[in-house]
This record gives sequence, C-alpha cells and structure tokens, in this order.
Amino acid sequence: MKKQVPRQSAKEAAVGYLSHRDHAEKELRQKLKTRGYSEPDVIDAIAYCQDYNWLDDARYAAMMMRNGVAKGWGALRIKQEMKMKGVHDAIVSQALEDGDIDWYEHARDVAQRKFGNSEIDTPKEKARRFRFMQYRGFDFDQIKYALDTNDDE
Repeated sequence: MKKQVPRQSAKEAAVGYLSHRDHAEKELRQKLKTRGYSEPDVIDAIAYCQDYNWLDDARYAAMMMRNGVAKGWGALRIKQEMKMKGVHDAIVSQALEDGDIDWYEHARDVAQRKFGNSEIDTPKEKARRFRFMQYRGFDFDQIKYALDTNDDE
C-alpha cells in the first residue's frame, strides 16, 4: 500500500511542528519523512525554516539543557537525550559549556530533594541512591559529593 500524499506542503507541516515546540533538525526531518514528504521537499522545508531562524539546533540544545536541569538531570543524561534527538556533538558540548552549571551542587540539590536528610544506614540503601543518581546522569565523583560519602575515611 502506497502512502497517501500529504495535503499541506512540507513547509507548512514543518512550520506547524515548530509552532508547537522547538525541534532538532534531525527530529524535524524524520517527522516530515514519516508523513510522506519527498526528500527534496524535506530539504527545502528545513532550509526555509533555518532561513527564518525558526529551526536552530543551538537554541534547541540550550532549551534541552534548561529543561534537563529543571528535571534534575545530570550532564550525562542531558547529553544522551540531545544525541538521541540528533543534535551534533559540537553543539551539545557548547550548550553544556554555556549552561554554566555547577554539576556537583546540582547533584547535591537533586539528592537533597529526593532523599532529604535521611541517613544512609545500609549498603543496600547506599547502592539504591547511587543507582538513582546514575540514572539521572551524574558521574561517580558528583554522586559521591552529593551523597557526602567518604569511603576512604
């Protein structure tokens, strides 16, 4: 069964998607292709949106960065989410750099919100908290700092 030809132009569809929220270029390209637009139409639509600055991966990455921090994610998780959306590595790195976040303090804030001031009384509880923080995208040193664990004492 052949896909039905879309009623609106690829440009109109692209603008429609972007009117709801920012998209990464790769994400928008994929949505347009899925709706049945031809490759030349998709290329034209993306170029059109970029000409008017409606499609900007750097702005999208900055928005993803802000949203990720607000959700309590660490740099690793934010980076992974951006890569899944097709944001180029250089843009991801620049967004993380421009974000000017103290990841150690951010990790401590996230741990405080989740666990409060309760003590880590068992190795099982410590492992559970480490897993939670790892899932959120914090690295080992940030987690140690956030949970205030000093294994070497």
